[in-house]
Amino acid sequence: MEVGILLVYAHWHKNLSDAEVFTQETELAVLAEECGYDSVWVPEHHFDNYAMSPDNLQTLSYIAGRTSRIKLGTGAVILPWNDPVRVVEKVLVLDHLSGGRVLFSMGRGLAKMEYEGFGVDMDTSRDRFDEASEMIVRGLRNGVVENDGKYYPQSKVEIRPGVNPDRPWSDRIYGVAMSPDSIAPVARIGAQMMTFIQKPVEEHAPAIDEWRRLYHEATGAEPPPVLTLDATYCHEDAEEAERISREYIGRHFLSIVKHYDFAGEHWRKTKGYESYQDGADMIREAGLEAAAQGNADSQLWGTPEQILEKFQARQEALGDMEVVIQPSFGGLPFDKVRPSIQLFAEKVIPELKRLGARTATAA
Repeated sequence: MEVGILLVYAHWHKNLSDAEVFTQETELAVLAEECGYDSVWVPEHHFDNYAMSPDNLQTLSYIAGRTSRIKLGTGAVILPWNDPVRVVEKVLVLDHLSGGRVLFSMGRGLAKMEYEGFGVDMDTSRDRFDEASEMIVRGLRNGVVENDGKYYPQSKVEIRPGVNPDRPWSDRIYGVAMSPDSIAPVARIGAQMMTFIQKPVEEHAPAIDEWRRLYHEATGAEPPPVLTLDATYCHEDAEEAERISREYIGRHFLSIVKHYDFAGEHWRKTKGYESYQDGADMIREAGLEAAAQGNADSQLWGTPEQILEKFQARQEALGDMEVVIQPSFGGLPFDKVRPSIQLFAEKVIPELKRLGARTATAA
């Protein structure tokens, strides 16, 4: 059972500058290593206070220099916005400098505003992801990048510094799959599934089961645990944990809706994103506040005992998983974020490890 932390760099703090938010959020990675977390993940987002994280590989390079053990995850690199050759080069450089600590995850992006900012047609995202992901996975495994596809024509180049044969990528490649359209491409390249928990876990189960089936079909191997991500607040007092979680996870959800225009009408007209229209319609029908509280209900928060109880129910519904928590969201003050990280590490992680060990033994 691996347990990690996700840094999103959301700026909803009234009295802090961008630089102060970015610095304090990054310091949480150092704290996470001190507390015993297995990994730290950084996403890629642009142009908004939803997540000030334009270059996760650069950020993780800094974190690598401040730490010695914790694994370094991209959560994720958005392939339609990046050149495949440069992605392979940057990932391999970071992997060499960090002593093989990189966990590489890819995504295709979801925000219309970010696609418009880069001048990339969102209708091409699926084809771009499929083409680039295969180039990058091959490049990480054999140190060579070449392609004759429509979007990324590339003459054969050898990446230097090259691949370290003692550090295989077979169990270090992930893909974000948040829609039915993304499950098959992630499975096809042999990537471990990453999914953000946004609704009751029972509703996530069919997609995860489908990924497992397709992964086995594509690779012939048993699928590894799915990686789940949650907004998480941990506190010894149940009432305080609920009050804080509902307030700040609610704010975080509203920022998600704004950034992605989740309540918009454009999804049914955007190639590869049609399935999001059902969710957008539901948000409008339920109202933002009700939808925000529903989202908060699905996250891992509470006292350590409550979180463990929620996790056990989740494990029964979803099977084996890796856990990544997002401890900073919605403008939650950092003097509340840090104790939550520490308490989760002290009282939740050891029990999660034991639960994972028992599951592995039973299997």
